[in-house]
Amino acid sequence: MPPPFEIPRVHFVDAGVALGYGQRNASSKPGDKSNTKAGAVSAVFFLKEPILFDDKEKFTKFIHNMDCVLSLDEDEYGYDLAVFLVFMQHLQYVQTEGLAFISDYQGSLTLLTDPQILTHPSMSEGGDIFGDGNIEGMVDELEHKHACNHYCRWPGFKLWSFVSLKKDD
Repeated sequence: MPPPFEIPRVHFVDAGVALGYGQRNASSKPGDKSNTKAGAVSAVFFLKEPILFDDKEKFTKFIHNMDCVLSLDEDEYGYDLAVFLVFMQHLQYVQTEGLAFISDYQGSLTLLTDPQILTHPSMSEGGDIFGDGNIEGMVDELEHKHACNHYCRWPGFKLWSFVSLKKDD
C-alpha cells in the first residue's frame, strides 16, 4: 500500500575524491627526477556537484545539529521538507538501533549539503568519529525531544512512536 502522501525527492550533494597518479614518490618534490616510482599518487582532487539555486530557491537550515526539532515555522520556506527530515531522523535512529542519525540538514528543497552524522557515545570510545560537530548527547536525547509527525505515524513505516511534543499534521 503506497503512503497517502508524497515523499520529497531530495539528495545530498554528490562528491568524491579523485587521485592523480604519476611517476614520483611521496618524498620527492615536483620536478625532482630522483627516486621516481611509477604509480605513485601525485595529486588529490575533491570533486562535487555544483550547488545552484534558481530564483525560487534559497539556502535554508532545516534542522540544526544542536537540536532534533525543526528550525522553521509553518509559514517559512522549506517547512514541509523540514517535517520530512525530522521523520528521517526518526527512521535512521530506529534503523541503527539508537546508535546514529543525520542532523544539521541544510540546503534547498532538492539538494542538501554539509550534514552532520551524530553517533551514540558508545560508538566513539572517547574519540571523534565525525569531527567536532558530532554532538553525541543528542543521540541520547532524540527519543525525548523528537516530535513524531504524520510520516512517523503512518503504519506502513512500522515505526514506534516517541513523545509527541506538538501536533504536526
